[in-house]
Amino acid sequence: MILQSLNILNYRNIREASLEFAPKLNCFVGLNGQGKTNVLDAIYLLSFAKSAFTAQDSLNITHGEEMAMVQGLYEAPEQLKIENGKLTISCGLRKGVKKQFRRDKKDYPRLIDHIGLIPLVMISPSDHQLIDEGSDERRRFIDVVISQLDRKYLDCLTRYNALLKQRNAILKQYADAATVPDDLLEVLEWQMVEPAEYIFHARTAFFEHFEPYFAEVYREIAGSAYSEEPNLRYISQLQDRDLREAYVRTRQRDLILGWTSQGVHKDELEMKLGDYPLKQVGSQGQQRTFVLAMKLAQALYLSCSEAVSNKPILLLDDIFDRLDSERVERIVQLVQSERFGQIFITDTDRQHLTEILRPNENARIFHVENGEIRN
Repeated sequence: MILQSLNILNYRNIREASLEFAPKLNCFVGLNGQGKTNVLDAIYLLSFAKSAFTAQDSLNITHGEEMAMVQGLYEAPEQLKIENGKLTISCGLRKGVKKQFRRDKKDYPRLIDHIGLIPLVMISPSDHQLIDEGSDERRRFIDVVISQLDRKYLDCLTRYNALLKQRNAILKQYADAATVPDDLLEVLEWQMVEPAEYIFHARTAFFEHFEPYFAEVYREIAGSAYSEEPNLRYISQLQDRDLREAYVRTRQRDLILGWTSQGVHKDELEMKLGDYPLKQVGSQGQQRTFVLAMKLAQALYLSCSEAVSNKPILLLDDIFDRLDSERVERIVQLVQSERFGQIFITDTDRQHLTEILRPNENARIFHVENGEIRN
């Protein structure tokens, strides 16, 4: 999928912009806080029907305005068999009103029906949360990838999380009671097992195919600095137990805790260098290389999947900060290869972008200042 043009009105600090893009490489340069990342977020919005940074839609409307609009025109691959090969996606935001998300001027019955149509991977400084934060961040990484490929997975994930919320509410409600209503919990648990097992098997299959891409990309980025073997391992309670039995066995303990201790919401993605935790032994450069390799491998995985008929759009937001020049060069060479699709890059340093653009005569560079964007 190629984003040919983007129109923005009152989105974050961008009051108005009409942009046309190159099919391979597009760069945005400007100081921090000028609006570069907001352009990428507008592109992200059209793929996932939500902002990458805030869950409250009204916060994305320019201060002092009542509404915002983002619209993109895409060139679709032949495999999608879209009339004229063109696809228009638009998102309208208005304070106090449900957002309007459309494909070719038609509303979606459900927003999740759009997920996966325009595959996209975003890499930003906030990705360091994969190392610094809890396991929910690492599960979210897996979920974002699989959800773009497997509609049933997204449905199961939504259903499981809703049932989990109900079970936790019951546990808290009866926290001070002598007994927990087993019949009520049993009904919920039986409903939770089916989506949980589907999620577990989908995550297992994903990781088996994803890990080789990750190892390959890590070696390419690290270059001569490659020393300790990077290791990723998917860990789940369902690998060694029957979930239905586990729910029954832990009901009383869960009642004391006030939350559900068993299930796929406790899955983990273990990150190591050699035999040691990445967070403890990895240098700043090694940690950034590890996370970059995960996200770039995500793009390669989506590109090679039979469920995706086109290469994902790749958004690179200020990723060169605190990387040595050799790693920057290797990353640039990697993403410019035929393995990757259309790319959007932001940076504060024009020198980086000059190097990136050198082999791409058709690349475009945009200057961003106070929300205004010019070629």
